[in-house]
Amino acid sequence: MPTEDILKKTITFVKQTLANAEGGHDWFHIERVYKNSMLIAKSEPVDEFVVALGALLHDIADSKFYNGDESVGPKLAREFLFKQNVDSAIIEHVVQIIKNISFKSGLEGKQKFKSAELDVVQDADRLDAIGAIGIARTFNYGGFKNRAIYNPEIPPNLNMTKEAYKASTAPTINHFYEKLLLLKDKMNTKTGKSLAVKRHEFMQAYLQQFYAEWNGKV
Repeated sequence: MPTEDILKKTITFVKQTLANAEGGHDWFHIERVYKNSMLIAKSEPVDEFVVALGALLHDIADSKFYNGDESVGPKLAREFLFKQNVDSAIIEHVVQIIKNISFKSGLEGKQKFKSAELDVVQDADRLDAIGAIGIARTFNYGGFKNRAIYNPEIPPNLNMTKEAYKASTAPTINHFYEKLLLLKDKMNTKTGKSLAVKRHEFMQAYLQQFYAEWNGKV
């Protein structure tokens, strides 16, 4: 089957699977990551087909919506790609991207799998976690989990293990310090690093305004 047809079928599959997903992890999130991935891929020595599939399937079953089960996403992706007769080496590569893309995976220490394609998709996913859209997604998920917006008495935990990160119920503002503000310096590619700067600065300005309003100074 031509790669274009496989990508069209993948898009249809993802749209159907995520039809009722939480707003920060829905099809539109996938679409943004896909577009950013293809933009970054233009400047990197990568297999664009692997990048495209990795981007489209990276959040097909985010573990946070499956009681922390990290096996669901890779399993769904593998089964779908197998049915499309995708080459086994490509399927394994895409599955490894899904398994290793998340921020929490890096909290375990050294990343177990590395590839240029993973670098691209990971950067694209991280870009969607910061800036104006990142802020919107963060508060959307915080509301979805019924978390406090901010509590000055609960400081951010900057030394979380992967399990502590997954189990956290901290106020949404803490997430900026525990993840979002750290992403700029974790970008892999030149394009990713460049695009992250403005989004990072926007978050810093937002937090400054947030605290000023919280404390009745503006």
